[in-house]
Amino acid sequence: MYDFELLRPNTIEAATKALLDEDAQALGGGQTLIPTMKQRLAQADTLVSLTSIPALQGVCIGDDGAVCIGAATTHAQVAKMAGVYPALAALAGQIGDPAVRNRGTIGGSLANNDPSACYPAAALASDAAILTPERRIDAADFFQGMFATDLEEGEIIIEVQFPVPLRAGYVKFAQPASRFALVGVFVAQFLDGVRVAVTGASEDGVFRWSAAEAALSSEFSAKALYDLTLSSEDFISDLHGSADYRAHLVKVMTGRAVTHAVS
Repeated sequence: MYDFELLRPNTIEAATKALLDEDAQALGGGQTLIPTMKQRLAQADTLVSLTSIPALQGVCIGDDGAVCIGAATTHAQVAKMAGVYPALAALAGQIGDPAVRNRGTIGGSLANNDPSACYPAAALASDAAILTPERRIDAADFFQGMFATDLEEGEIIIEVQFPVPLRAGYVKFAQPASRFALVGVFVAQFLDGVRVAVTGASEDGVFRWSAAEAALSSEFSAKALYDLTLSSEDFISDLHGSADYRAHLVKVMTGRAVTHAVS
C-alpha cells in the first residue's frame, strides 16, 4: 500500500470541501477500496472518510412513506429494519460476513456499483432515489454500467430513499468465497406494476428484466415465468459460471424471489 493521508470530517460540508482536492478520494466502509490499495491497484494521496459524519448515518421514514437511509449506514444496521422494509433488510443480512456487514456501507456499495453487488438490484427494483449534496438522481439514471455511475468527480452520496412496495423479495445464488451474487434478483410489486432487477449476470451491471415485469404484473406468481426465456448475450462468463448458466439462474432466482415476496 502506498502512503496516504486520512481525513475524518464530521460534517458533509467539510467532506465536500476536502474532496475538492484532485488527489482526494471518498472512503466509505472501505470493503473494496482498502483491499485494492493494499494490492497497489489503486492510489490516493488523501482518503476522506465519511463514516464519522452523523448526518450520513441512520434510517428514517420520509413524509411520503419512503425509507430514507443515510449513506454511511452499515449493512448490519440496514439488516435490522425488517419491520420497515423486510426484503431490503433480508438483502443486507446476506451481504458478506459479519465483519463486512459491520463495516461496509450502503452508500459505498452503490457508489462502487460492483456488477455483482446486492444493493443496486434493490435500488433499481424499488425505484429508489440517490441523493447527493447537489442533486437527486433516480436509480434508473444512476447506474451507468460495470463500476460506473452518474456521480461526478468528488460527488458523494448522502442518502438513499426507497419507496416501499406492496410486496418484495430478494434471492441470490451466492459465490461461496466472496458471498457476492453469482446472480441475484430483487422483485418489487407496486400498485402500478412489478419491477424486476437483476445483479451479477450482465457485463453491463444491474438491469431490469422487462419481460418478467410484464408477466408478473398480470399474475404475481412464479408460474407466470414458466414460458419466458432470457438471452445470455452480454452476460458474464467466468470460472464460476457460463453466460448460459447465469441466464438460467436469472429465471430460477426470479421465481424464488416472487415466492419469497408472496410468503
